Amino acid sequence: MLFRSELVYIDGKKEPYTLSSIISECAQVQHRHVKNLLNKHKTDFEQFGKVHFKKSPSDSGQQVRNYILNEQQATLLITYLKNTPTVREFKQQLVKAFFEMREELSQIKLQRTLEAPKRKTLNQAIKTWEQAPKHAYPTVYNLLLKAVTGKNSKQLKATRGAQSGIDCLNSIELAQYTALEDMAIALINLDCDYQDIKTLALRKALQSV
Repeated sequence: MLFRSELVYIDGKKEPYTLSSIISECAQVQHRHVKNLLNKHKTDFEQFGKVHFKKSPSDSGQQVRNYILNEQQATLLITYLKNTPTVREFKQQLVKAFFEMREELSQIKLQRTLEAPKRKTLNQAIKTWEQAPKHAYPTVYNLLLKAVTGKNSKQLKATRGAQSGIDCLNSIELAQYTALEDMAIALINLDCDYQDIKTLALRKALQSV
């Protein structure tokens, strides 16, 4: 998972979603009742996309279905719940959480637009780098990812679920990553060796924490 609030997640495909278990807990409705509504009105929910689920452990340790709901599906589900004060308050919180995630997505798209030409310039710099290490391209990119997140591309994809390391970054991490690309480009053009670049990248990352 890429980024989450208390109520809403963004996955590797950058699609905001919430879970039936979250709706159950925050609306103070039994999870079984929520899942029954999803099954009973499945056709209604699938007007807004296929309803997926994942298996999650229950309090008793059994694996149970936890439904993954996009914004439209979650909003529709709440209309099927009794309009108690708790449900009304939760609906406001959920609307706010989805709004914040849409804002985050807008920032991610902006940062990716800014990052794309930097990546092209970095590729060109690595191509002519006399002191380039073995497997220079993945080595440099993994260094930048690790400086920002503490994890390389493989680790990020395993924990956050995207198809590439950079797709796993949130907007703040993307801004930091892009700044490190600028630094790497400058140092490679000065023909610095990889260890010098690694030391400076990790030091700069620590300063930004």
